[in-house]
Amino acid sequence: MRHRKAGKRLGRTTSNRQAMMRNMVTSLIQHERITTTVPKAKEARKIADHMITLAKRGDLHARRQALSYMQDKGVVAKLFDSIKEEYSERAGGYTRIIRTGNRIGDAADMAILELVNYREDKGEQEAN
Repeated sequence: MRHRKAGKRLGRTTSNRQAMMRNMVTSLIQHERITTTVPKAKEARKIADHMITLAKRGDLHARRQALSYMQDKGVVAKLFDSIKEEYSERAGGYTRIIRTGNRIGDAADMAILELVNYREDKGEQEAN
């Protein structure tokens, strides 16, 4: 029985699931927008919101906690420098899930997971 167990298993072993979530959250913070399935997006959203809350705290312990999860110094620096300032006045709800329909191969429900302040023109400027 799974009574009082938080989170979905997503059909993976524990180590595989943890690695996938770390990669997804790191990619979300880095690119500010990712495309994935709806269940994966719902799980990644919880962790991403927690990482932004750590950044808003801004102390050394919070930075080390974020580094222990994301393990990419550049992404953590971006989180604690630019993203922290964008969400300093916001009380929560830093991410948004936009459903995009079904995937062609296996008809899985797909979604875009993005930060609330994401803008198309800003993403294109950073790519150039």
